[in-house]
Amino acid sequence: MTEIAPRPTLEAVAERAGVSRATVSRVVNGAHGVRDALAERVRRAVEELGYVPNHAARSLVTRRHQAVAVVAAEPETRVFADPYFAQQLRGISKELTAHDNQLVLLLTEGREDHARVGRYLAGGHVDGALVFSLHLHDPLPGLVRSAGVPTVFGGRPDWDDGRGDVVYVDSDNRGGARSAVQHLAGLGRTRVAHITGPLDQTSAADRLAGFRDVRPGADPGLVARGDFTSGGGERAMRELLDRCPDLDAVFAANDLTAAGALRVLRERGRRVPDDVAVVGFDDMLPVAEQTDPPLTTVRQDIEGMGRLMARLLLRGLDRGTAADATDSDAARPATAAPPGVVLPTTLVHRSTA
Repeated sequence: MTEIAPRPTLEAVAERAGVSRATVSRVVNGAHGVRDALAERVRRAVEELGYVPNHAARSLVTRRHQAVAVVAAEPETRVFADPYFAQQLRGISKELTAHDNQLVLLLTEGREDHARVGRYLAGGHVDGALVFSLHLHDPLPGLVRSAGVPTVFGGRPDWDDGRGDVVYVDSDNRGGARSAVQHLAGLGRTRVAHITGPLDQTSAADRLAGFRDVRPGADPGLVARGDFTSGGGERAMRELLDRCPDLDAVFAANDLTAAGALRVLRERGRRVPDDVAVVGFDDMLPVAEQTDPPLTTVRQDIEGMGRLMARLLLRGLDRGTAADATDSDAARPATAAPPGVVLPTTLVHRSTA
């Protein structure tokens, strides 16, 4: 049987560096008050011996676990199939990794999952939580509040508990939708339809509001409900064509929805953009550049949103609360009561409109 060499101890590092055990502990745990020359000797000894700090002992000193829960209020079949979540998780992971933090992914699909996540967050396993893809009346905000875990939310919250300390990161969904519909109107399209996302999510509701800002008197029949999936886009597009065969443009609530709509338009013999112009939302390159024809869409920085969520949480943890984390590199909208960060969107012109 192979013998396992004993792990280097704090005492061994202290002996190698010629300093006290307490000095090594302060350097390893990032505390201040150690002269630069001594700190450098300790770091050199740590590297030479291959010393790895004991996580449990370090947590007692720092009161930090170096772990963050990422909670997606969606079933795993959606999270792992939708490139939107892959991009957002990539951004979160990059930021956490850069600061030596672990990502703990928690998914919710039903009541049992909410209870499990609530118990985990309350159990003191993580330093904070990043929560996104919330739906109307979702219990997660209340569970997070009860657990006492510093949290940053992805997306504009649809609740107000009167405390005004909800930290969130979102894109300008309403403004992006307006730019999409204004572009279609500028092309001379007069029968502009909209396929929504799930309207129990604020991003979808805001994009519908942006559509109505530009088309306040639009025929209600030109709005069909989708669910941010390509299958939902197909169903909604068939419904729209059956109901309003003279439509000449479609604003889809996201790129997957637009991809489904394009398939149905091709099946029905409608030329894009000659007969029907199409604009999506997200600019997810695995989707937008591979549709036929390539999709004109509203770009939001999905990976950047994930990175900013993680950055705000980590800064808040360093300062004592996530609500203190918003700073000059993330402009707070004048109308937002909570400390929300809203990132800009831009229209990307390709071939569908």
